[in-house]
Amino acid sequence: MKKFLMFLLVAMLALVLVACTTTKDDGAEKDKKKETEKDDGKTEEVAEDDEKADEKILYMNNGEEPTSFDPSVGFNAVSWSSLNNLMEGLTRLSEDHLAVEATAEKIDISEDGLTYTFTIREGAKWSNGDPVVAGDFVFAWRHMLDPETASPAAFLAYFIEGAEAYNNGEGKVEDVAIEAPNEKTFVVKLTSPNEAFLNIITNPSFFPINEKVATADPKWFTEAETFVGNGPFKLASWDHDVNLVFEKNENYWDADKVKLDKVHWAMVADTTTAYQMYQANELDVSGIPPELAEQLKDDDEARFDDEAGLYFYRFNTSMEPFTNTKIRRAFGLAVNQEEIVEFITKNGEKPAHGFVTYGFIGPDGKEFRDSVGDLVKFNPDEAKKLLEEGMKEEGYTELPKITLTYSTSESHQNIAEALQGAFKKVLDVDVELQNVEGGVFLAEQKEFKYQMSRSSFLHDYADPVNALESFITDSPMNRTTWSNAEYDKLIADIKNETDEEKRWELLKKADELLMAEMPVFPIYFYNQSTLEKPGVSGILRHPVGYIDLKYADKN
Repeated sequence: MKKFLMFLLVAMLALVLVACTTTKDDGAEKDKKKETEKDDGKTEEVAEDDEKADEKILYMNNGEEPTSFDPSVGFNAVSWSSLNNLMEGLTRLSEDHLAVEATAEKIDISEDGLTYTFTIREGAKWSNGDPVVAGDFVFAWRHMLDPETASPAAFLAYFIEGAEAYNNGEGKVEDVAIEAPNEKTFVVKLTSPNEAFLNIITNPSFFPINEKVATADPKWFTEAETFVGNGPFKLASWDHDVNLVFEKNENYWDADKVKLDKVHWAMVADTTTAYQMYQANELDVSGIPPELAEQLKDDDEARFDDEAGLYFYRFNTSMEPFTNTKIRRAFGLAVNQEEIVEFITKNGEKPAHGFVTYGFIGPDGKEFRDSVGDLVKFNPDEAKKLLEEGMKEEGYTELPKITLTYSTSESHQNIAEALQGAFKKVLDVDVELQNVEGGVFLAEQKEFKYQMSRSSFLHDYADPVNALESFITDSPMNRTTWSNAEYDKLIADIKNETDEEKRWELLKKADELLMAEMPVFPIYFYNQSTLEKPGVSGILRHPVGYIDLKYADKN
């Protein structure tokens, strides 16, 4: 896992140098392949006699309603923030951002690197007291891969023998190479060695599901009364679209490490409202509103952490005029990323000039992003030239009506308005803006209903291919209708290449081809900017991973 370790060293060095942390565009859908809104919040009011005065209660904000607490379906940040604390997989990210044993107490890897044997902990239990057994992992992973589940995370498991064929409806579930020889042994066979495997399965999509509970009630994950998890906390209450309340899970195998008694999650998408609640001591953690970023950047309560991902826009390449590559490129080159991070978001983000984020170090010791260079950069003259050429190719005397769609959030609106102004100024094109509520937005984007729409991506695991594989033909994460046989082959070759230097060159080519064809154009790379009350400690925010409250404390 040399490559992953090098990524972590860079991330940790950045933390030492900055000594703070960041949240990103609050309210932003992270589809990280994740689309969803970020932390901001509002807390429920609780009567004094409802909770003990000496309880440690952390007040957080989830931004919006989780998409789903079915770990195979809730594939985005607003679901992961909760799931990573209500449930746990075979491995979990440590305080050093390394994948370590969790529900599995022992991991054996075959000499050829293809077969992993996990031994389930004797003390691993579900929140209802049932023992966690290997069959719960078989059940959950098969559920994720079942074509009827339509899990957006299924592609992550394609490195497992038989997984892709089953998920595509071309194979049998029995041919997926996962098995439970006994209650405490779970065995997985891969198609090729994958040094990121233990990191990949920290993703909530690989969490177990209590087979007995799910078989009796297929909707077990929809209400607090029926939800069963195996993580540090249990789901005490869930007032949909209003708040969530977690309580310490006394059945968790490592419960002695959990210091908090409860966690209250508000669901407030507006960053300014969340900040006001933070100021009123209704929240212990808040995002930083863009308009206050400069004022608060040196505040003692401000934190800035690395996060691997980016904010970007998708073109629907089946909708005119974006069927034409030159016209897509014209719009991409009309955007000044530096101005957006300096004057709009103002949270210290880095402008994105390619799709792969910073933080990945190649076998030559160089940063991937620096090695590839700037692939997409503001160039008004080239943008105008490309638009003229593209219109001529299509026979346009004027462009078809163009609508830019974004999900409800002040930060999304600000960026959309900045893009609207740029397209008018540089290309003399009028673009209409459309605002759609978050849940509807994501569903309709997946159905290819939008011409041009905002998006975001957070890494599921620490490797550049995780970002690039989103745009292979028919990937559920593609959402552009773009298909390119050369690109598909590049991604396949990357996944099969064992020579690190050759693999790195293939990764560079893939980033270059994606940006040359431009079914998407990048805006900025994420960081995590947050405010955290004095006395709050131990909240883990991983560069690649999900917020972890297992070690959190509040004095």
